[in-house]
Amino acid sequence: MRSAERFYEADAFLLIAGAAGGTGSGSMPVMTQTIKERYGDKPVYALVVLPFEHEEKTEARTIHNTATCLKAAYSVADAVFLVDNQRYVRKDSSLINNMDVINRLIAEPFYDLLCAGEEKKAKHIGVRLLDAGDIARTLEGWTVLGYGKSQLAAIRLPFERTRNFRKKSTETHKGLQAMDQAISNLSLKCNPTDSGSALYLLSAPTAEMNMDLVKELGDYLSEIAPEAVIRCGDYPRKSSALKITVILSQLTDVEKVRKYYGKLPNLIQEKERRQEEIEAKLKELIDASTAVPSLL
Repeated sequence: MRSAERFYEADAFLLIAGAAGGTGSGSMPVMTQTIKERYGDKPVYALVVLPFEHEEKTEARTIHNTATCLKAAYSVADAVFLVDNQRYVRKDSSLINNMDVINRLIAEPFYDLLCAGEEKKAKHIGVRLLDAGDIARTLEGWTVLGYGKSQLAAIRLPFERTRNFRKKSTETHKGLQAMDQAISNLSLKCNPTDSGSALYLLSAPTAEMNMDLVKELGDYLSEIAPEAVIRCGDYPRKSSALKITVILSQLTDVEKVRKYYGKLPNLIQEKERRQEEIEAKLKELIDASTAVPSLL
């Protein structure tokens, strides 16, 4: 891995796996631990994709694999991004379309987040630069992320270029709208008040960003996550939308994770009971065959 081109420029590792199956859920914690042992100077993050509801109902091993994967990943990774497949399902779409949309929605929040601190062109460098250090200081333990955007006017007429109170008010409204969407679309349902750290990145054309907007966004996040240390940044980009990326980390309570942990002991007992029944029935069948001559 060290021989890979520009390896030493990497700030962290991100491992991604589905929790329901056997391959990803079993190998990711082991790989995470191995990477941390070999490259201790770089944080290692895990992104765990939780199963669909129908998978939990039809396959008992889904709960077992998910619970054990979450416990192991949390014990070794510097932070665990939780992504709930069920949050992204569109009931009116086909399976293949749903999977394409889900993959895009999972990846979408990372683009601005990872690009903002790597920009070389001055026009794309924000007043408050959000870099890898800010992200690393935010990420710890259970983590969720969200993404929201508000469409901007496609054409700005010459007489609209002058700033005024109404224009600033509109920009602030669109920013809060995008922030609200990002919180509503968090990768896993959780209570923001349980977060110990948070981060938001504002991405929009330079003309659409102002200090009032940044302040309102910060106040909004402080209100819903009062215990969190909040970091922020802006990323000037030519775009037709105002975009907000949000991360909530150091979550002290995650209801869905707690449910997986709570269900597993009963499932293990049920599995052991069924195995005993199977063995007992097989023994009865073998006993019934004792009087039958053998051809061997």
